[in-house]
Amino acid sequence: MKFNSVTSEIKESLRKIVGKEYVFTDNESLKHYGHDETEDLSFLPSVVVKPRKAEEIAEILKICNKEHIPLTPRGAGTGLSGGALPVYGGVVLSMERFNQILQIDERNLQATVEPGVINQVFQETVAEKGLFYPPDPASKGSCFLGGNVAERAGGPKAVKYGVTKDYVLNLEVVLPTGETIWTGANVLKNSTGYNITQLMTGSEGTLGIITKIVFRLTPMPKHTLLMLVPFFSAIKACEAVSAIFRAGITPSALEFLERDAIDWALKYVDGLSVNVKDDIQAHLIIEVDGNDTDVLMKECEKISEVVQQFECDEVLFADTAEQKNALWKMRRSVAEAVKSHSVYKEEDTVVPRAELPTLLSGVKNIGKKYGFNSVCYGHAGDGNLHVNIIKGNMTDEQWKNDLPNGIREIFQLCVELGGTISGEHGIGWVQKDYMDIAFSEKARELQKQIKSVFDPNGILNPGKIWL
Repeated sequence: MKFNSVTSEIKESLRKIVGKEYVFTDNESLKHYGHDETEDLSFLPSVVVKPRKAEEIAEILKICNKEHIPLTPRGAGTGLSGGALPVYGGVVLSMERFNQILQIDERNLQATVEPGVINQVFQETVAEKGLFYPPDPASKGSCFLGGNVAERAGGPKAVKYGVTKDYVLNLEVVLPTGETIWTGANVLKNSTGYNITQLMTGSEGTLGIITKIVFRLTPMPKHTLLMLVPFFSAIKACEAVSAIFRAGITPSALEFLERDAIDWALKYVDGLSVNVKDDIQAHLIIEVDGNDTDVLMKECEKISEVVQQFECDEVLFADTAEQKNALWKMRRSVAEAVKSHSVYKEEDTVVPRAELPTLLSGVKNIGKKYGFNSVCYGHAGDGNLHVNIIKGNMTDEQWKNDLPNGIREIFQLCVELGGTISGEHGIGWVQKDYMDIAFSEKARELQKQIKSVFDPNGILNPGKIWL
């Protein structure tokens, strides 16, 4: 893919649009905005721009489109698939100044926000009004809502409440050619034309720049109960997952942690103390929520009856807020723990939940075949298993040449089981070579044509998903 360079004249034009204090060309800034949380990958842009208004973004895009300059939109940089990497250099467009909650409509249970609002800040703000925004990715304390929309982010609450896309009603978007549109309407039902709103969710910044988001909200549940269930077999733990749902229970969260994931997290996080017996191979973290504690207790009793059929040890309850927070901190720290102690790749597999045991077993067998170990954990309730592949004793040559074949086999297994190659992290830069597993040639061609309709010159986040 051929692009033009960012000239000094173009940099000066960018300074006139946003102000010179919001245009960065120093090496430290370029390095910072040249990577996200995807492995150790880094690509330096030519310039970083931090606009504040949709009109400024429109002018920037007009210049880049006319001059054929690649532009990479960036949220908080917490992504795990390389979606914010400026792989062709050019302009990085940081959305960090778009950080306002514009309106909370308590009558209609809606909120209008800018894309640079941090997920947890938004959650806590609406919670003060008794409202609930459920999507809660592991990076919720730092990730931006715009990035969540762009990647269709999920999190533990997705099993009951759905992922980010299920809360997006309407979007203000600046197109690569500089026009600004609203994609839908602020309503719960909309059968008016093609659903451009949902097309934009998960598009990973390849179709347009989101500048406003209208979310739907729900009332905040009054109570939560949290259980920790130890299992003597990781496969049995996975088998228990679908059995819980078949028993008529829908938890608000159902997370799987194999033994290695727990051990890594406990080593990484200071002050965490979870007593894990030597023969325990996995845990399920199971949460239920609602407004009636008697109903929740009955649900927990039913869950306890179900899991006892799958070789579990004593079921533990988190009795205090401190205990609940400690368990969630352990769960959310696994990826950081693995990353801090090893060279690794994280795959974001997803299958129908009843197929989790087969997926986990298959991942371990593929690891034996190719010589890698894996740390597995994730959102078991919706079949989303994160597979952290550890380099360990693999040579650089094996890591570079053999591992992609192993990853391909994992993804092929996912598709054979009725799943796909990403549940919530997106495709970005690192997974695009595997899209032929998930889609036929015709399906891939249709999606590439959609990209070309929105972005005829291919300037917006090039190198991601397809190209």
